Amino acid sequence: MTLVHIGQFPHNHHRHYDIHLTYPQPVLFKFRPEVTDEHKQRFVTELKKLKNLPCVKSGRLLVGGPSVTDPIDRSKGFQIALVSYHENLAALAEYQASKEHHDVTSTYMFPYKEDLVRFDFEVDEEDEYMCEFPVLGS
Repeated sequence: MTLVHIGQFPHNHHRHYDIHLTYPQPVLFKFRPEVTDEHKQRFVTELKKLKNLPCVKSGRLLVGGPSVTDPIDRSKGFQIALVSYHENLAALAEYQASKEHHDVTSTYMFPYKEDLVRFDFEVDEEDEYMCEFPVLGS
């Protein structure tokens, strides 16, 4: 099993507009208390389908939850996390503007959300090799 930590991001990140740099997009989702577990699971199922969009770098889109953070209060009540990787800002914009992304978020998230945090950043060139792992099953 792999554990994904979404925490502090590089403090020295600089904006380059190099088309070869990766843009991860971590998102944290918190639903209102009355939202059922079944609805949240359906949301996760639909989110995972977004990895098939051509603007997602090599299908690299991870969805997880619930948080295993200890102590749990550090998760601030967020229930689901998504991390997706995009080749450049244009690919990230294409992802966010896609019909599929709109359908999932407008149907399963926005009408039910309590909070949402999104943080897009550019991977520093010297760290880019960490985004080049092989994708199994492709």
